[in-house]
Amino acid sequence: MAGGSSSSWGLSPAAVTALVAMLGLGVAAYIVGPPLYWHVAEALGRSPGACPACACDCDAVPLLQLPEDCAKQFKQVKSRASSEETELLIEELKQREEEATEAQQQADVKLLEAKKLASQYQKEADKCSSGMDTCEEAREKSAESLLGQRKLTALWEERAQGLGWKPMKPHRNE
Repeated sequence: MAGGSSSSWGLSPAAVTALVAMLGLGVAAYIVGPPLYWHVAEALGRSPGACPACACDCDAVPLLQLPEDCAKQFKQVKSRASSEETELLIEELKQREEEATEAQQQADVKLLEAKKLASQYQKEADKCSSGMDTCEEAREKSAESLLGQRKLTALWEERAQGLGWKPMKPHRNE
């Protein structure tokens, strides 16, 4: 590049400085312009595009004031709705109470049946236990009796052998 006084874009440093200064002024005017315009317009006594002044005394009127007949109607609707809701809730509670009572009765019936079955099983178990005791006593008595019979048989065999008796050989019956 000849002379070295121009930038890589082909503009002189003075032109670049002027361009940056113009961009800065444009941004400043964009930011400061509208509020400045409104202040100047107010100072001159005209409000371009402004709404007319309100003619109400906002402190004298409550914010959510309803006309009196609307308020009465609202209270009636509210009390009617409230009583209807209450009645519905009472009905629902009665229904749930009836369901709970019915479920409790069914549970009581099932518990009673279970107790009866348990009692029957206990009686059967007692009978079995009593029968086992009786059987065990009878077995013990018969074992004692058998032992006594064997002793008596051995004694008689001894006496018979002393008198010359010989035991017979077992034979087969065909």
